[in-house]
Amino acid sequence: MSAMKIKKGDLVRVITGKDKNKEGKVLSVDSKKGRVIVEGVNMLTKHTKPNAQNQTGGIINQEGPIDVSNVMLVVDGKATRVGFKVENGKKVRVAKATGKTVD
Repeated sequence: MSAMKIKKGDLVRVITGKDKNKEGKVLSVDSKKGRVIVEGVNMLTKHTKPNAQNQTGGIINQEGPIDVSNVMLVVDGKATRVGFKVENGKKVRVAKATGKTVD
């Protein structure tokens, strides 16, 4: 697979699915499966038994992974595609809509 254009900590907007137009910060990236976990998006309910970490158990809401193709990077409040450019011998991400470097 090619280089991941979305990284942990990026602000992204969901472009398809039940959470369309929601924005959030990327919490984790799974580059092998091509999936990302975005804060407040694709919320799942998980039923847990009591254990040492969670004494009470019960129902927990947590984010589920979504495909990286369903999110776009947000730069200056605008969702944009991402390209790559070599500057000073380093490969950097570039916002296609504005031409600004992201990294």
